[in-house]
Amino acid sequence: MKRIPLVPTVVVGLAIAAMIALGLWQLLDRLPAKQAYLAQLAGNPAKPPIAFPRFPDESLLFRRAAVFCLEPVEIRRAGAGAAGYRLIAACRTGAEGPGVRVQIGTTRDPEGKVTWKGGEVSGWIAHAPDSRPLIATLIERRVPELLLVADRPAPGLQPNKPPSIDSVPNNHLAYGVQWFLFAAVAAIIYAVALWRRGAAPASPHGPDSGAA
Repeated sequence: MKRIPLVPTVVVGLAIAAMIALGLWQLLDRLPAKQAYLAQLAGNPAKPPIAFPRFPDESLLFRRAAVFCLEPVEIRRAGAGAAGYRLIAACRTGAEGPGVRVQIGTTRDPEGKVTWKGGEVSGWIAHAPDSRPLIATLIERRVPELLLVADRPAPGLQPNKPPSIDSVPNNHLAYGVQWFLFAAVAAIIYAVALWRRGAAPASPHGPDSGAA
């Protein structure tokens, strides 16, 4: 029987160990942390309203808030699934620091003009749409921007659907299982490779095959 190759076995063993460690990290660390975070967000809608935060704070998602839009600088469209398009106004607030984005309603008209002059807006805190390419979102690890989803639409628009906690992904269980599957597949493939190597016939040109 042929000897098991040392270096490839060590490399494969380390790779399998790393995959198992990543799976355990997802299940024992990331999953409980995400579950606790979601539990916190689930209670936010029942908390008292606050002023819209000046800087992004994801712990405030789905909480009721209010802001005064002095003037909408621009109004853009973003996809809203079955609702068509959602209209998002970039507001000047007059306060120091960044302005505020407000989702003022939805429409099925892809080109209809909207007239909205701002004012007091109340609603729910939610994630703002991210227009960056997918690869950029993976490379640039930055805190997602927030917006205020108005609870009353601007004139001529349909009401916004309140943001839901279902929009926050929780894939850590799947990630953990995925890493364990990767480790199992790697172990099986290497075991098969070793078995095939051991079952291969010896070379007829070995040291004892020379002429007498």
